[in-house]
Amino acid sequence: MAEFDALMKETASLVETALDEFLPRRPGPLGRVVDAMRHGALDGGKRLRPFLLIAAADMFGCPRERSVRAGCAVEMIHCYSLIHDDLPAMDDSDLRRGRPSVHKAYDDATAILAGDALLTLAFEILAERETHPNPEVRCALALELARASGKAGMVGGQMIDIYAEQKEFDLAGIEELQRLKTGALIRFSAIGGGIVGEASEEEVMCLAAFAEDLGLAFQIVDDLLDAFGDAESLGKPVGQDADMDKATFVKLLGAEGARDKAKDLVASSKAHLDRFGDRAAPLKGAADFVFRRKS
Repeated sequence: MAEFDALMKETASLVETALDEFLPRRPGPLGRVVDAMRHGALDGGKRLRPFLLIAAADMFGCPRERSVRAGCAVEMIHCYSLIHDDLPAMDDSDLRRGRPSVHKAYDDATAILAGDALLTLAFEILAERETHPNPEVRCALALELARASGKAGMVGGQMIDIYAEQKEFDLAGIEELQRLKTGALIRFSAIGGGIVGEASEEEVMCLAAFAEDLGLAFQIVDDLLDAFGDAESLGKPVGQDADMDKATFVKLLGAEGARDKAKDLVASSKAHLDRFGDRAAPLKGAADFVFRRKS
């Protein structure tokens, strides 16, 4: 566990440094949106998504300078989604990662623009030759991230989540919601590592199966933390799902049922990696981390 935690911190540091370089400060009015982008993207978070991408790419001998760039792209998409989720029109959250959310630190309009700018910068990074010399690899990364981020992925899941506030969902409905809202980006993170590492199609599919189970486990733990976690440790308000009567695994399965399902999903996710042997140890460590995390 200590070895994995050290590896995750090392990877997070690489990503933090790269994000800082991608977002240099600017003078004048343009500097305000850049500062808001930095506020939303820097100095916080576990960087789980780029960790998954980089760890997957490592299995295929991909140079870190390539995988870190791809990892930054998926992290920018994730951060943009958090900025927009916190807006009054969405979850109306004043805190993120223990400090004011972007719309509170700046204003609603600047937060919207900062999220939009992170979204577009992610694809700019993937399109650049530095991410990979093979244009087919760059196109594949951009295509899969677009699918994971848009109407058939994260955005679609968010729309279903809003709709779910007025409708009762069964377990299958909640699983579909979370496979899109949360799971799609986690899935991209794993397969993105395979793509930038030029893995075989069969190897990429194993990574996809791993990530699909892991994404659901991640969301179940998230639901448990919202219901029973500590706001100070989480760095954001708790109890919002219950206050908004959202469809969650905890609401449907109860606390123990949700924990058991998350445990089973973690075990299943790790089993999909058995073909990779010891090379998959960091990814399996990430699955264990998802289950035991407290924030």
